[in-house]
Amino acid sequence: MSMSKPVGDTPLDGRAGLVGQALDRIDGPLKVTGHATYAAEYRDIGPALTGYLVLSAIAKGRLDALDTAAAEAAPGVKLVMTHKNAPKQGPRGQTTNPQLNGPEIAYRGQPIALVVADSFEAARAAAYLIKPRYGAEAGAKFDLGSNRTEAFKPKSNNGQPPDTTTGDMDAVFARAPVRLDVEYTTPLQSHAMMEPHGTIARWDGDALTLWTANQMLMRGTDMVAGTLQMPKDKVRLISRYVGGGFGSKLQVEADAILAAMAAKLTGQTVKVVLTRPQVFPVTKHRTDTVQRLRLGAERDGTLLAIGHESWSGNTPDDQFYETAANATRTLYAAANRMTAHRLVALDVPHASSMRAPGEAVGLLALECAMDELAVALDMDPVALRIKNEPHVAPESGKPYSSRTFVPCLEKGAELFGWSKRVAKPGQVRDGQWLVGMGMAGATRGNPMLAAKASVTLDRDGVATVRSSMTDIGTGSYTILAQIAGDMLGLPIDKVRVELGDTTLPPAPGSGGSFGANSAGAAVYDACTVLRTSLLQAARFPSEGAEFADGVVKAGGQSAKLADLAAAAGPNGLVAQGAADPGDSRQAFSQESYGAYFVEVGVDVDTAEIRLRRMLGVFTAGRILNAKTARSQAIGGMTFGIGAALMEDLVMDKRDGWLANANLAEYHVAVHADVPAIEAVFLPELDAHSSPMKSKGVGELGICGAGASLANAVYNATGVRIRDYPLTLDKVLSGWAEANKTGQALPMQKAG
Repeated sequence: MSMSKPVGDTPLDGRAGLVGQALDRIDGPLKVTGHATYAAEYRDIGPALTGYLVLSAIAKGRLDALDTAAAEAAPGVKLVMTHKNAPKQGPRGQTTNPQLNGPEIAYRGQPIALVVADSFEAARAAAYLIKPRYGAEAGAKFDLGSNRTEAFKPKSNNGQPPDTTTGDMDAVFARAPVRLDVEYTTPLQSHAMMEPHGTIARWDGDALTLWTANQMLMRGTDMVAGTLQMPKDKVRLISRYVGGGFGSKLQVEADAILAAMAAKLTGQTVKVVLTRPQVFPVTKHRTDTVQRLRLGAERDGTLLAIGHESWSGNTPDDQFYETAANATRTLYAAANRMTAHRLVALDVPHASSMRAPGEAVGLLALECAMDELAVALDMDPVALRIKNEPHVAPESGKPYSSRTFVPCLEKGAELFGWSKRVAKPGQVRDGQWLVGMGMAGATRGNPMLAAKASVTLDRDGVATVRSSMTDIGTGSYTILAQIAGDMLGLPIDKVRVELGDTTLPPAPGSGGSFGANSAGAAVYDACTVLRTSLLQAARFPSEGAEFADGVVKAGGQSAKLADLAAAAGPNGLVAQGAADPGDSRQAFSQESYGAYFVEVGVDVDTAEIRLRRMLGVFTAGRILNAKTARSQAIGGMTFGIGAALMEDLVMDKRDGWLANANLAEYHVAVHADVPAIEAVFLPELDAHSSPMKSKGVGELGICGAGASLANAVYNATGVRIRDYPLTLDKVLSGWAEANKTGQALPMQKAG
């Protein structure tokens, strides 16, 4: 099926079925009892050797020598693999990720050797015996801000141009009655998922199987085949359970390629799992950004001009950039506008997608700039956003498939008690705490990719859904079971789901908020085909047919689905489904929306910032599972809390060393940081989005969330912080500066 036309009435409409219910995850019992097998945990495939990585200690240069003799002679060691003996690989590119393919070093933390031994301890001990001699090059660049003058215009990203222009932004901004011209910065960030990257590799003749942690298996197959220069049909990836990804496992990383090559050289199964400190430089991260926002408005708040420029950094051979200004292209109306992205080549580890690439950091800047404009206008920030609500996409002119931003703003304000906010900063105090409120908007694109699935109905009346889709903790197993159950009229315990294996029908995987729309649409289509087969087997008319409780009824007749499947033969009935977006994304601007409202407290002496409560109100089409959707939303909001208050992957600008590459010092939000958080979804159906009329929800909750905290901190303290994260030293510096100029709040004035 294709989404070139909007779907009409469907079997999911007008009924209280499984879809939409807050069902527990069907894979939950396996996970909480330790029976869900993750990449590094497979034991039924036989014994495996263990590999341990050796990483570069310089950021730019080459290996002049690599003494491996002591490591090779160490107890238990089977192989020391370096660029001298690694199998030949394809050149680095968008669909390859070669490792140990030469003496050149591009960044600190680049793998330079793999030690393989009969135990992890033996491999690790031998790895410390390797003695590299480096030829370091001068002039390595690590700092985005100081190298902005060398920025260049990158290639388009996923079909989106780096720059856009409508009208005459510069001229109109220059003469606007109210102008705001500010710069925001965001730091390097790490995905910091629970499961580190790991792979078990085994060769059977010329066929390779990788049990690995990967979000997008079909893409992963292409990358493995391209890197190892082998036929794609000889590569199998298995990722039945993935312990979090957030974008870090969108691509095949060094663990998989190194394990595959080591298994080839040793003739044995090899396991490679990155240590936590290795994950940070060896895999991807979110680049830091510098963003300039210019907003020009009439005195009544009408936006006349919007300018959003963003700079980000990456390795010289990678043109991925953070699309920070993309959300600005669709969120608010203004006749004159420009967005621009520039990239700086740095000698740092590869930057790539992290949860909501673009919007997550772009809205940290845009939504704070909107708050600053509201202050300049003496206007409520909710009212300012409603004032500038567009009726069509401001730059493309496309109609929206649905546009529900204003309802999120209005409902959020009502539920949160926004009317009680005191607009003037620093006026509310609760004991030792200055109390402030803030809000921000959210938007995230709603993509869909082509996918396939199969559904088998057996003689016991059990439907089995099969797809190479992955579940990275988001609930894929459960929502696909709900879709199949409702389409076939089966209870949830009569639906089985098999995912995470490239021998199953191809699906794009988990990422970009397209997983549910894509794989779900393919399952929907397979069930539609199966419904037709069942009606034909029963010789029932299709008009007025009803599927419920394991029975199909039509034309005054009924038949059990199990009986129809049994009559079809020992394999039951099998249906194949396929779905694609058609031209729905070209014809309509498709986004999900939300609004955040928060209250913070800031200690009057120490400037410690504490979240007191947070609300997110969202629309994302039909909600497939109320529980998993809420989990995704509050998980994204928690991500936003971390981005606002603490997350900062610190790079030593002298040598490119990641100084806090561990979970002890790379701080993320924990339970104590989140006392009260709630997510509400408003009812919505989008017939242009998918046959389920649902939208992507996995990344929406982080988009703009951190900005609401920054705006609340300003409301509490009068200090506007434009350099994330919002640490207490920056509040104290703001107070000190205000003291010097006599602008401090009464409770902050010295003496």
